[in-house]
Amino acid sequence: MVVRDAYPVAPGHTLIIPARHVDSFFALGPDERMELLGLLDRAREQLDAEFRPDAYNIGINDGTAAGQTIPHVHIHLIPRYRGDCADPRGGIRWIVPAKADYWTPRETP
Repeated sequence: MVVRDAYPVAPGHTLIIPARHVDSFFALGPDERMELLGLLDRAREQLDAEFRPDAYNIGINDGTAAGQTIPHVHIHLIPRYRGDCADPRGGIRWIVPAKADYWTPRETP
């Protein structure tokens, strides 16, 4: 199924959720993965029409160490808009902030 996130990080933040209850994306079968990716495409088309975002982040938190708080696999489709943050470079790399900014020269000790 496709639903809007209850705590969106951007207008249109959407979740793509499989019917079968599994904790991990890696527990899904090939057909289930293909079905989810098809839903992802359809959700993007709807968001394009409704919100006209400039880009997207797509992510899965797979396991508690990765930040998964709901023990049912789901894909986040997050619309992004020019100017929604000061510097979007690095995208999902910001989940580990100390390693996200890889393009800025660093001082060597």
